[in-house]
Amino acid sequence: MPQLSHVSISHAARPQRRFDEDFKAVLLVGGRGTRLRPALPSVPKPLASMGNQSFLELLIRQLRHQGLRRLVMCTGYLAEQIQTAFGDGHNWDVTIEYSKEPSPLGTAGAVKLARAALEASKDFLVMNGDSFVEADFREMLHLHRRRGALMSMAVCRVEDASRYGTVQVDRHSRVIGFGEKTGNRVPGLINAGVYIFNREVLKQIPEGPCSLERQVFPDMLENGIYAVEQRGMFIDIGTPEDYARARTICDRLYASAATS
Repeated sequence: MPQLSHVSISHAARPQRRFDEDFKAVLLVGGRGTRLRPALPSVPKPLASMGNQSFLELLIRQLRHQGLRRLVMCTGYLAEQIQTAFGDGHNWDVTIEYSKEPSPLGTAGAVKLARAALEASKDFLVMNGDSFVEADFREMLHLHRRRGALMSMAVCRVEDASRYGTVQVDRHSRVIGFGEKTGNRVPGLINAGVYIFNREVLKQIPEGPCSLERQVFPDMLENGIYAVEQRGMFIDIGTPEDYARARTICDRLYASAATS
């Protein structure tokens, strides 16, 4: 696999950058979490318990710590539980808008449905509601704009990429392909579930159910997708095993959210 050039983000001191006033974070929290259903039979996956808080609160605290306070939650399955838990966001010093799927739309369809909340945004952050990556969102945005990217993707190198599929990049960190899941326990570069989209991306998402990972991203390769490697913590809670592991390190995750 080609190696990334030296633009990956470490977490040493760096110049502080500000987000545009209209920059928003879109959280994809509408999935059914089928694989996690044995552990969470009646709770949406983003509300999975992490100590005394929920996984979604971990993500909100990370965003707020880095100065991102305008959030859009794309809800679907058991949406009312999420809206009841977080309301308008004032308890977390953020503002939250909701975009509720009338029926399952997939990751891309959910983003498309939320376009009215993003009308004033030149670029916006998108993140999965079931994974955490120790990322510097300001630096991601800086690199995204410096490259003139249509989309930027946080990636992580893991020892076992068997259930994720892989991201292939060239020496300039441009994404040139995606590898399917093989089931083989080999190291690889994976999609960490955090993206920065230029608003033009919305025009490339069709109406109705659609997947970012399986449909939109492969079709966008020629238009310029760039990888930004993150070297900090990464975990998702998509399976009972990974959820159990996340709960054992929840203190580390919350500490990371407050320092990344």
